[in-house]
Amino acid sequence: MSNNKEKLFTEFQAPTKQEWLDKIEVDLKGADFQKRLVWRTNEGFNVQPFYRREDLKDLKTPDALPGEFPFVRGNKKDNNEWYVRQNIVVTDPAEANKKALDILMKGVDSIGFKLGHAELSAEFIETLLKDIRLDCVEVSYRACLRHAMQLADLLVAYIEKMGYDKEKIVGGLGFDPIERMLMKGKDSTMLLPDMPKLVEKLKDLPQLRCVMVHSDLLNNSGAYIVQEMGYALAWGNEYLQQLVDAGIDADLAASKIKFYMGISENYFMEIAKFRAVRMLWAQIVKQYEPKNDDSCKMIINASTSTYNQTLFDSYVNLLRSQTEAMSAALAGVHSMVVTPFDAPYEKPTDFSERIARNQQLIIKEESHFDRIVDPGAGSYYIEHLTDALAQEAWKLFLKVEDEGGFLAAVKAGTVQEDINATNAKRHGDAAKRKEFLLGTNQFPNFTEKSEGKEPLVCDCKATHADDADVPALKTSRMASDFEALRLATEKAEKVPVAFMLTIGNLAMRQARAQFSCNFLACAGYKVIDNLGFKTVEEGVDAALEAGADIVVICSSDDEYAEYAIPAFQYLNGRAMFVVAGAPACMEDLKAAGIENYIHVRCNVLETLKEYNQKLGI
Repeated sequence: MSNNKEKLFTEFQAPTKQEWLDKIEVDLKGADFQKRLVWRTNEGFNVQPFYRREDLKDLKTPDALPGEFPFVRGNKKDNNEWYVRQNIVVTDPAEANKKALDILMKGVDSIGFKLGHAELSAEFIETLLKDIRLDCVEVSYRACLRHAMQLADLLVAYIEKMGYDKEKIVGGLGFDPIERMLMKGKDSTMLLPDMPKLVEKLKDLPQLRCVMVHSDLLNNSGAYIVQEMGYALAWGNEYLQQLVDAGIDADLAASKIKFYMGISENYFMEIAKFRAVRMLWAQIVKQYEPKNDDSCKMIINASTSTYNQTLFDSYVNLLRSQTEAMSAALAGVHSMVVTPFDAPYEKPTDFSERIARNQQLIIKEESHFDRIVDPGAGSYYIEHLTDALAQEAWKLFLKVEDEGGFLAAVKAGTVQEDINATNAKRHGDAAKRKEFLLGTNQFPNFTEKSEGKEPLVCDCKATHADDADVPALKTSRMASDFEALRLATEKAEKVPVAFMLTIGNLAMRQARAQFSCNFLACAGYKVIDNLGFKTVEEGVDAALEAGADIVVICSSDDEYAEYAIPAFQYLNGRAMFVVAGAPACMEDLKAAGIENYIHVRCNVLETLKEYNQKLGI
């Protein structure tokens, strides 16, 4: 067998990189390699169509080992276990406790209690945590920032009363004043002096973290991956510096910080993101000269994004969150929350929460993602992405530090301005279908109705911009503009009917009819496709008989010169007339009075808004 293997390898000579490039140039037949095959990412670097071993010769990440500084390959050596987390909004402690005990029997091993402005007391904590073994499952708590100190005292007293081994208590107590500034626009710096006091209160609970960095807020506001990474690092460093300056030991300070990060739909880049950000955080903490390398570990709770979730065709949210969960799991996060698919329009139901739990359990218990540490290591592509993301995120981190640190940047509004600009750009890209949302701006479900679903309005923003101390982030989902348009159409007295007048060249008319149906269905119009008509008069008559409000002529560019004007004139204003495409004869058609054209270069959202206005919607 060994002889056969040796013979096999001697018979095939590995092509060089240049030979691959030469072959690609031939196959492109003169097309520009850079334009056709090189991916220009939003993260500030290019991605090549292929990578080889020599592309990694200068990188340090392939030499790293799992569980060792700088932890690019994860915090563990022998497994990839993560906590399956579900959050519970607490309005009644007894009911929250009942729900927690129920889901702990269904695969969850991490609970996040959102306490809000609850009236805290020893009785409240005992009721909430009754029969929950804090030394067996991870439990995190999020209360009003002003009550964080009281909550810490109550938890310490409860843990001591129950006789738990403090070394085994895993979880978190959420304290993040900067998040409140970003969300509500309210200056919360007066709460920062509580941070070192909180750390001191919880110093005997080594696995209970209390200083949080909620960069998932940036993700859910549309931030690109590098923006979330760079700002998360600066955010964490702001807290770490303040703790050390307050006299907290560097090891203790670093061990009390936890990161909450989002997961976008960019599968391989998200794997690389978590690898890169762990490495960079380890390097940052190392500068504070901790005594123990374990203090440099970055503990991350990852949450699937809400930014790309949709109200219409909401089951597609399951596809998005599943690939997001897979990338975070493969990257070795500490814990994970899968956002239920119905979160954009309702309080998640028991069904949607069960599905969200099972999405993690499937990749853990059936696909065994929990058994292999950092399977992406050594992949030329993922190693390149890890290095490239690290470089770009580090540039952003240094920029923030040069400007006075993260808190100063938030007070000046530069962070919010940067993220809000990205959000606006992504909404614009979605409007032009440069960024796809399946079921919303691309391939919508033609017959779907909202059935009373309305987007949930977040109540976490400042009431009025004039009341804000600093600018706030805008967290509008990318699909929100199209959803508002479609809901307006659905509420109209009559849902517009768009009729495809297909004529001429068979291939072109079918392709353009399909394109037009998808285009107009994004607004919730009823679309009627057809096999084809012999004359434009026959097509117009059929359209009017079908009650069409819009007639879309679908043919080839050359044939529009023959068919478009006669069809427009025969229709004679009895419905809106639209040409599918941007033919060379467009100026002649416009001169004849034809105003409406839909094609790949259109701003889909603005075009449909204009049509709604013309139709009186």
